[in-house]
Amino acid sequence: MLSLSPARQKFWHIAHTSDSEMTINHLLEGALAIAWEEYPKMDLGHYREILEGMVSDLQIRIANISYPLKIVQELNQYLFVEQNFCGNDDDYYNPCNSFINDVLDRRLGIPLSLSIIYMIIGDRLGFPIEGISFPGHFIIRPQHPNLEIFIDPYNKGEILFPEDCANKLEQLYGQKIPLQPEYLAPVSVRRILDRLLNNLKLIYLRRREPSKALAVIERSLMLNPNVPTQWRDRGLICYQLERFTESRIDLENYLQHIPYAEDSQIILQLIKEMNH
Repeated sequence: MLSLSPARQKFWHIAHTSDSEMTINHLLEGALAIAWEEYPKMDLGHYREILEGMVSDLQIRIANISYPLKIVQELNQYLFVEQNFCGNDDDYYNPCNSFINDVLDRRLGIPLSLSIIYMIIGDRLGFPIEGISFPGHFIIRPQHPNLEIFIDPYNKGEILFPEDCANKLEQLYGQKIPLQPEYLAPVSVRRILDRLLNNLKLIYLRRREPSKALAVIERSLMLNPNVPTQWRDRGLICYQLERFTESRIDLENYLQHIPYAEDSQIILQLIKEMNH
């Protein structure tokens, strides 16, 4: 632990919180810790204050509103019209879209990061919102018994009913796909943080930044230590970085757990090369 950076130590403590004890505040602090590792001089308190300022503005506006759909409309008006938060269509794969400080500074994000901000604000307002890990997208749902809707923060808070979600699925994949109940099931804070990291991992691999991809995988394994595909990916990156001892350990562990993996022959060949 002492060898870890302050950002990594912070994330380690969050990752080792039990699922039953994880709250939306852990989601905020986890997102801040992920950004802090990228920006070591970042003032975390500054971004907490930005969010608290937004909550204070909204508390006044919704104080006398009892109808939940009206609260959603006020949140949408404030966030997407007055504060100008929006999805970054022009530069979707920019890693800044996944760092909560950048999203708050630039008012640009991806479905997941914009949803995290919406969830944090809703929670602070006493209007809890849960994350929905929709295939190829991320949406949210108010936890209110009289409000059977979903919200798409990437599209300026578009309100969706289940039939709209089915249409969105077809748009995302270009073909008719049956809407399965699990597509609209809520996910845990741990899953949301892991998805945020996975987005960054894919971006860094695409940008050919192996050291940053490796740092992301290390944090993913703090959240979920027993994921063989993450061992494989860490092993492949260590191989690329010529860290052969670490690479061999990870790749051998991967094959021990998934001996008949589709890529097993390629992995075996790499291990053989390293042994020689």
